[in-house]
Amino acid sequence: MADNKVTIVIPNYNGARFLDACLRSLKKQTMAAPVIVVDNGSTDEGIKTLRKSMEKHSGCYPDVTIHELSENTGFANAVNVGIELSETEYVLLLNNDTVAEERMTERLLSAISKNDKVFSVGAKMLQMKEPHNIDDSGDLYCALGWAFSPGRDKDGSSYAKRAAVTSACAGAAIYRKSIFSEIGGFDEEHFCYLEDVDVGYRARIYGYKNLYEPTAVVYHAGSGTSGSRHNEFKEELTAANNLYMIYKNMPALQILINLPLLLAGIIVKQIYFSKKGLGKAYFLGLLGGLKKISKGKNRKVLFKKKNLLNYVVLELELLINVVRRFVG
Repeated sequence: MADNKVTIVIPNYNGARFLDACLRSLKKQTMAAPVIVVDNGSTDEGIKTLRKSMEKHSGCYPDVTIHELSENTGFANAVNVGIELSETEYVLLLNNDTVAEERMTERLLSAISKNDKVFSVGAKMLQMKEPHNIDDSGDLYCALGWAFSPGRDKDGSSYAKRAAVTSACAGAAIYRKSIFSEIGGFDEEHFCYLEDVDVGYRARIYGYKNLYEPTAVVYHAGSGTSGSRHNEFKEELTAANNLYMIYKNMPALQILINLPLLLAGIIVKQIYFSKKGLGKAYFLGLLGGLKKISKGKNRKVLFKKKNLLNYVVLELELLINVVRRFVG
């Protein structure tokens, strides 16, 4: 079944060992959709190999357009390019190191199309190496300044109900394209990591919703580009992006209200990563975050009275999510 409402955008950087399987799984979807692969200046010959394979075995692939960038511009810019190139009402972002179950596209589209106030819907991501475990079940953000997926590493049969979340994980999520024109796209200052939390949180400020859809299932290799769950590159960039995100999305009064918890969150993470040998990377990330704040002052979401209730609801969630982070 074909549909002209959805375009699938796959950002790719040196994903040769994953991309072929990802695309072949999209060919098997019950709802066909055009695919745009935005390559971020890969150096692994993966795109060249893919083109040859698509020429030789065209029937094994969906309708694929490859857009090549000259250098690695980061996840945020790559998906923005793909979103801009798409000509459909919805855009489905998908990591290159994923394999989708056959009804993923259909079920994500069904979930987002039920309510015009829904900005994004994330899929249930299972770990490819241990498919009985959840990789992501939608992301929550808490007043400690931590983003987390409550289902991470839990049994795959859990988190079986559709739920509201702070943000959808952009590794496998559908977005209503028209809302980007109102709230802005993915912030390229993030480069990668937390850019999906940032745009989802921003949508919430504007009064939109983000959902998790458990019937849309994707298998995720995880850390296909960075190499591991914890590493210097990831932790430095995540720490920087988190400070920047807090500054950007919270009015001064909200930052002041949350400051004791935010500081506690920073201290706990500094200790945690120091024990893992990543303390320097985390600290450098905090310094980098201050630089991002200085550069991104014109990107701060301006407080508007009409959004006051949305801020209040978000603040209550931030506090509730502190408890959820520790008790599940």
